[in-house]
Amino acid sequence: MKIFTKLLAILSICIFFTGCGDESKSESEVKVEPLKVGASIAFPPFGFKDDSSRDYQGFDIDLIRAIGRELGRPVQLSSISFDGLVPTIQSKNIDLAISGITITDERKKSLLFSDPYFESGLQIVVRDDNTSINSLEDLKGKRIAVQIGTTSDAQAQQIEDAILTKLDTPVECFEELAKNQVDAVINDRPSNAFMLARGQIANVRMIQELLTYEEYGIAAMPDRAELIQQINDALKKVRDSGEYYRIYAKWFGEQKD
Repeated sequence: MKIFTKLLAILSICIFFTGCGDESKSESEVKVEPLKVGASIAFPPFGFKDDSSRDYQGFDIDLIRAIGRELGRPVQLSSISFDGLVPTIQSKNIDLAISGITITDERKKSLLFSDPYFESGLQIVVRDDNTSINSLEDLKGKRIAVQIGTTSDAQAQQIEDAILTKLDTPVECFEELAKNQVDAVINDRPSNAFMLARGQIANVRMIQELLTYEEYGIAAMPDRAELIQQINDALKKVRDSGEYYRIYAKWFGEQKD
């Protein structure tokens, strides 16, 4: 009887620890992986670092965090130069890139894009004392600053006899303009307007006619079709809930139609 009692006790202990093991395994199985996202934190108002809090913020940052909440996945952001985003995606160090990346046929050859989330266009900016540049045609033979690896870079390369200065950030481009080292800057209109309103650039004149119509998308490697579908579904929910339009109004001061 004593032997039977001891065996029963041992069996009970085994069952208890087996149950604990299953519970521990279940907890690990439901662990949520962070969404690893790369962004150029030098492209206001889409991505930049707050001077006081040193936190990443901007339209793109708020949007990807809202998408992450819809997916139930925390967003892990990495600050990466714009021309380094594609290599970092290709190296599998990040899942996605969001940084005002224009969807183009050329980029589609190596990247998979989400549905468009923002409409934009390229704009010429000159010093306010420059009256000779008023159109794309007027940029022939002129000194132009652009952010390297962007559609601004690609657009400027098509201008006859243009002398290009390629820099890492739009802010650096405008610094060259202020120092009279270049005659014009080509950059995305929303970024230009935001920096002007915030006093980050001054004494400039913006040519109102846009050079291009562009749409931004969230980028991933071509083999991440399932992830991009999840992003598209979450983006739709963010739009349908009104959160997208609240984020838009926060950064552009107007309600998106």
